[in-house]
Parts: sequence; structure tokens; C-alpha cells
Amino acid sequence: MASMSLVKLNGLSSQWMGQQSINRNGGSPINFAIRRVSMPVRAVTCSYADELVFTAKTIASPGRGILAIDESNATCGKRLASIGLDNTETNRQAYRQLLLTTPGLGDYISGAIMFEETLYQSTTDGKKFVDCLREKNIVPGIKVDKGLSPLPGSNNESWCQGLDGLASRSAEYYKQGARFAKWRTVVSVPCGPSALAVKEAAWGLARYAAISQDNGLVPIVEPEILLDGDHPIERTLDVAERVWAEVFYYLAQNNVMFEGILLKPSMVTPGAEHKEKASPETIAKCTLQMLNRRVPPAVPGIMFLSGGQSEVEATLNLNAMNQSPNPWHVSFSYARALQNSVLKAWQGNPENVETAQRALLVRAKANSMAQLGKYSAEGESEDAKKGMFVKGYTY
Repeated sequence: MASMSLVKLNGLSSQWMGQQSINRNGGSPINFAIRRVSMPVRAVTCSYADELVFTAKTIASPGRGILAIDESNATCGKRLASIGLDNTETNRQAYRQLLLTTPGLGDYISGAIMFEETLYQSTTDGKKFVDCLREKNIVPGIKVDKGLSPLPGSNNESWCQGLDGLASRSAEYYKQGARFAKWRTVVSVPCGPSALAVKEAAWGLARYAAISQDNGLVPIVEPEILLDGDHPIERTLDVAERVWAEVFYYLAQNNVMFEGILLKPSMVTPGAEHKEKASPETIAKCTLQMLNRRVPPAVPGIMFLSGGQSEVEATLNLNAMNQSPNPWHVSFSYARALQNSVLKAWQGNPENVETAQRALLVRAKANSMAQLGKYSAEGESEDAKKGMFVKGYTY
């Protein structure tokens, strides 16, 4: 656990006790007796500091990214239903075994985010999935949030649950072999977003990140700005800058060690229903502008979500962002943009496993090349170019 130390807080900090209260609207401050105090705060360093930095750097390694297979059982059931399979544990285990035992996967994938069920599962031969990953130099990860719920007092927005019991759950996940965690909350542009929703998202992410680091897990910080809406790219950029400013403010307040986190942002794109699509070059320009304005270079890696883009779109946009050096490792953490072709190739047929695994390697290698800025869409199938946006999509 983190050590505790007595420090004197900065005089401008909102954490001063007995200090003047500041009128943010420019009026006169309300005067109180000024009383400087010392109070115990969580130190930035923790007993896992070196391991957290090592884990984050391992995941943020050249030419590699994250395979996200952390769909809830209900969402995994939708994927299976698309190829005519029932949503049973046996079928979920078979599909995830196909993914995690793919030969050569570690050449392109550095981390795999799993749902809790998967973290504790094994292959049909009895080998733990965690061990399958380790053998390929892939870091096992775990989804730790408990999903979204309506946020009272907001503009029909959501908040993410899961802080209760997170410390004890994280300790157990670490024992099982997980070394990084993921917490996904969402921000809706058409709904505002309201100041309440942005603050709730940022504070929840910061508390989760601090708890994760205290238990040896590198936190992936993911405030997904949903694609829903018909707004232009400039509006997305404005919201993204606002959200990430708030996120890093609360990460700092919670003494989260930036060298031991990873980010999973949305790319800055127009709303999915906007009349004009943006080019990969425009998306890259706006996204990198936002990141350079908001993300400290101490953060090791930016692992983008695909968010309903087509497989090819997500790869082209990533490639455009890696045409010149960045302060951070800029890579991918894709679910649908890595798995869509795999499901279609597999069709639930054991005889198609090798074909499906080859399809996974094709997509993984394409995004590996995009991380290096060397991807070309030449020869991509028409299926891989089809968008996967679903309005109001839930995980």
C-alpha cells in the first residue's frame, strides 16, 4: 500500500483548511481566519511503483497494442448470436480460447483486457488463459468497472459504477495474474455534456486509478466520448479538451503516478451522423492537437479505442497519427476493430479455428504497422471497410 507522509499543502490548493474561500465568479472572497495546517495525504509513490512503470512500458512497446476482449457476458452473447451461437459459458470460453491461443499473437499484441469470467478460465486442455498470454509476452488485464447507470440530476447522462469493493477485487485480480485494469465511463456530446457528468466521469476515473495503483494494477483511463450525434469535428475537439482537462486535474488531486497509467481515448472525429466525414489526416491533426494540449509526456502510452469505426478506418486513423514522432506511444486497444473479421471467419465451427486465427493476425499486424506509421490499406477486404457504429451501443 502507499506510504503516508505529512506535507504542507500549496497555499493555492483547494485542499487548504481554514483558508479563504474563493469566489470563482470574480466577487470578493469570503474572509475566514487563515490557519495553515498540515494534514496526511497519500504519497505519490507506492510499493508497486517500479512494477507499474515496467508494466506500462511493456504494454506501450513498439509495434504492439491491446486486444480488448472484456465484453460483458451479455455483450459477448450478442457477438455470438451474430454467428448463430447460444450465449453459454462453453461458447464464450471456446471463442476466447481461439483468440488467446493464436500463434504469433504476441508479435503484435502487448496486452489483453479480459472480463472477470475469462481471467479465471482455462483452455480445454487445462492451461490457464493467463498463462497462455504470459507465454506470448502479453500482459493480462482485467475490466474492473461495474457498468453504467443513469446519473440523477444530469441531462439524461450516465455514471460508471464499481468503486465499492474495488480495492479487494483488485488485490484478487493481481493474485490471479492481472497486471493492468480498465475502467470505462462515457461522455455524450448530444447530451451537453453537463458539468455534472464530466466531473463525475473524471472523479470516478481518478479514484479507480489510485486504487488500482495501490494494488499493483496499471490503470487504463478511459472516458469514451461517444460517436453518437450529428456534430462537427470541432465540437468533438472542444468536448474532448474539456473532459481530459478535468480528468488530469482529478488524477493529480488523487496523486496518481502518471508514469504508471495508460490512456484509452476516443479519436477526435465528427459525430457518426454528421453529413461530412473527416479524412484520416484531419482526425489525426485534431486528435494530436487535443493530446498535446492535455496529456503530460510522462504518460507512457495512448491506446485508442475504435468506438464503432470500421476495421480499416480505425487502422488508417491510427496510421495517420504516427507519421511523425509523438511524446507518447500512440497505439490501439481495439475490440470490434480486431474481432469482427475473426467472428465471421470462425462461425462457431471448430474446423474454422485456424482460419479465424489467421484473420486475427491480419488485423493485429495491420494495426501493428499503423502504430509504426507504415500501414497501407491496399488489398483490404470490403467487409473490413464496413462501419460498425451502433447508435446507443452498450457493452
